[in-house]
Amino acid sequence: MKIFLKKIKKQLFVILCAFFFLSGFSQQNEPKVLVFSKTTGFRHKSIPAGINYFVNLKKETNWIIDFSEDANDFSIDNLSNYNVVVFLNTTGNLFDENQKKAFQKYIANGNGFVGIHAASNTEEQWPWFTNMVGATFKNHPKVQPAKVIINKETNHPAVSHLQKEEVFKDEWYNFQKPVAKHVNVLVSVDETSYKGKKMNTKEHPITWFHHYDGGRIFYTGLGHTNESYEDIRFKKMIKGGILWATNLKQIKKLSANKWTHLFEGDYTKNWDVFIGVPHKTIKNLENINSESDGKKGIPLGLNNDPKNVFNFTSENNENILHISGEIYGALISKQEYENYHLKLQFKWGEEVWEPRLLRERDSGLLYHSFGPYRTFWNVWMSSQEFQIQEGDLGDYYGLGGTLIEIPSEKRTGEKEFSYVKNGMLHPFSSADKKIPNHANKGFDNEKPHGEWNTLELICFEGTSMHIVNGKVVMALYNSKYKNANGKIMPLTKGRIQIQSEAAEVFYKNIQIKSIKKLPRKFKRQL
Repeated sequence: MKIFLKKIKKQLFVILCAFFFLSGFSQQNEPKVLVFSKTTGFRHKSIPAGINYFVNLKKETNWIIDFSEDANDFSIDNLSNYNVVVFLNTTGNLFDENQKKAFQKYIANGNGFVGIHAASNTEEQWPWFTNMVGATFKNHPKVQPAKVIINKETNHPAVSHLQKEEVFKDEWYNFQKPVAKHVNVLVSVDETSYKGKKMNTKEHPITWFHHYDGGRIFYTGLGHTNESYEDIRFKKMIKGGILWATNLKQIKKLSANKWTHLFEGDYTKNWDVFIGVPHKTIKNLENINSESDGKKGIPLGLNNDPKNVFNFTSENNENILHISGEIYGALISKQEYENYHLKLQFKWGEEVWEPRLLRERDSGLLYHSFGPYRTFWNVWMSSQEFQIQEGDLGDYYGLGGTLIEIPSEKRTGEKEFSYVKNGMLHPFSSADKKIPNHANKGFDNEKPHGEWNTLELICFEGTSMHIVNGKVVMALYNSKYKNANGKIMPLTKGRIQIQSEAAEVFYKNIQIKSIKKLPRKFKRQL
């Protein structure tokens, strides 16, 4: 009977997911765009040409496209009408504090931003905005043709139509600092192909995309001239950037037959680091709050790891991630993943730190991660968690508004639910305090301290499996989250985070591939 009910619930979930997806798609299958072109600094003569491009785009499509140069339109209520904001050659300081907060909340809620050319010459004194765009304008040579190199590997919709090399005529921006590490470069300009002021770097990015603080961000330094907005290549680039920023077109998908190794080569191409609030006991670090518990306060932030909490080393020709655990933090995948099989190895080190000196060594694999970096304990994004903790390898935790259902029961004398194969589905929630957000694994399959364990995470259409050394220790169903409007929605994709949580730990051989169904090998264990 339990098995029958379980199958019925799973079938109902699939039907409901299809309903929500189709109804959501019917309402949001076209971008809702606010084109913003306010300037308080230099005003580009090409702004009217840019506006005309968007007017024509509106006529050619079913897109909702509105135009504004009024910063008062950056309110929570008004921004809720759009799923992407385009900054068309904006310059200078544009917003008051309330408008900045509204814009930050808009991005945190998963919306998109597309910046064109002088968008990087905007709000230069606002660090959050600078990090969101990815760079700040410094200077430029005269307008002239130059060769650009296209990163075709991503198959990003903004550049998929371009050749590996193209020639554009534009105003080639130099930036005050190297482009931020957290961006994914799509187009670089060849500095040997033009004359005048240059950044004099091996790579000079001019177009990129990334996920930032919950939002989807696309920027291009192209777009200075009137002719840009008549160039079919550039027009397709902007259209593709908008479609990606609204989550309507995706980038390169994983191979279904071949593993992609995420620790090979330059790890910064696959991962970002976010470091939380240092505990008061941390030494040799400036400005430590003497009252800090490691949670409350100001985190060190994105790709700011002065203590080398996350450090890649090599051993026996293998790339190994060493996590010291000294400060709470996360290694975060730059890309989102959906319907995948993830596999890695880990083992415990010896060091432990406050505030967990007397507790089990702890880390965690967080999946379907979304939203701002500092949602949970000022350091982790909203997510589902594959618990990596001594004695609790494979447990489940929900963080920051996520929900899931697990076949489970409360065993005699226990206060918490534990996974039971073919058991009754019970809800678990980090969005409702009346419902537990934690469930224990079904059984222990962890190797002794100091030995390498193999962990596998399988995620497919709302179902996930926590696998420890070849055994499914927990199966989870109906992954969901509570959105900004309080609605419960399916949660089937997101970024991956590997935690630093006050214990030394080592990871290696992290690899991932796409799946089209649950692997039979593990499905038999359910």
